[in-house]
Amino acid sequence: MMKLQWGMIGGGEGSQIGPAHRLGAGLDGAFEFAAGALDHRPKEGRAYGQRLGLAGDRAYGNWQEMLEGERSREDRVDLVTVATPNATHFEITREFLKAGFHVLCEKPMTMTVEEGEEIVRITRDTGRICAVNYGYTGYSLVRHMRAMVARGDLGKVRLVKAEFAHGHHADAADADNPRVRWRYDPAQAGVSAQFADCGIHALHMASFVTGQEVTRLSADTVSCIESRELEDDAMVNFRMDGGAVGRLWTSSVAIGRQHGLTIQVFGEKGGLRWAQEHPNQLYWMPLGERLQVIERGEANLSPEADRSTRVTIGHAEGMPLAFANIYSDLAEAIRARKDGREMDPAADLYPRAEDGLRSMAAVFAVAQSGKEDGAWLDARPPMFR
Repeated sequence: MMKLQWGMIGGGEGSQIGPAHRLGAGLDGAFEFAAGALDHRPKEGRAYGQRLGLAGDRAYGNWQEMLEGERSREDRVDLVTVATPNATHFEITREFLKAGFHVLCEKPMTMTVEEGEEIVRITRDTGRICAVNYGYTGYSLVRHMRAMVARGDLGKVRLVKAEFAHGHHADAADADNPRVRWRYDPAQAGVSAQFADCGIHALHMASFVTGQEVTRLSADTVSCIESRELEDDAMVNFRMDGGAVGRLWTSSVAIGRQHGLTIQVFGEKGGLRWAQEHPNQLYWMPLGERLQVIERGEANLSPEADRSTRVTIGHAEGMPLAFANIYSDLAEAIRARKDGREMDPAADLYPRAEDGLRSMAAVFAVAQSGKEDGAWLDARPPMFR
């Protein structure tokens, strides 16, 4: 089977996210890394791309050059990953979609709700795929949680509790550290810091696992380090369209927490608990029975979990493997379109542009609710109301 052609924008040398994407895209052999514009400095970007194995004429100096170079090629890339600074996501994603490319965009997909709605309309008009990298939903046992909820193991979902809290920005002395400062600067980060950075991962996971969407929310936001203009801690209560109640805590000043992404789902017939720092175990408590530990890779899990299990039971599963599952989903979706067939339903799990849009609407609702002392606000984008 011929490999699909893959290109990347951003994710250059020293990037935090670039290596995870390159590992994830290459893990299954479905994609060939064929083109890239990896750095905002053209010379450095071209050089780094060639060191990674790109041909000289496909190691581009910027995204505009890559768009022009790829659109006319017979072997043009099938999928473009956008891993640039947040404020550039919308323009790059829009232009590649309009040119007929499939896109995987890092979160947040856009900086405004209006931009998000435009991306959704473009995907619908062009028929192109626009995925958003909520990569933690690629973990095998997160997908098994979703399958358990969908098949009714928990009964009606009553409550979902999600967290994404760490302490890596807790030092007030870091106020002038450029790697930290921009995150709390409205000119660069937008209307929200910690919720837009981490909270939306937890919120999207709540929807992914439960199959329900957030309709309204109330937020308490605070800058524990007073010099920050944007929040470094937020507590969000929310309601979902299937009747579930949601609680979400996100923080960057929780000293002692490392990554801190966890999700718990409680239904009429049982409860589930999973933590990203311990991804091989899913805790399942059926009503009136003893606590059970479901191990990733064990027999008789769901098709969604089986398809996304990469290493044998007992071995560690990591973030690049979760990213690889998103890329595997996208490879199956692209191949199904090329072949004119339905895609494998166990692979139809990649986050869509609609998910990116819902996240951005929630970001603005959280920011506004925080300003209004926790007022309950509609969390849906206008086009979904």
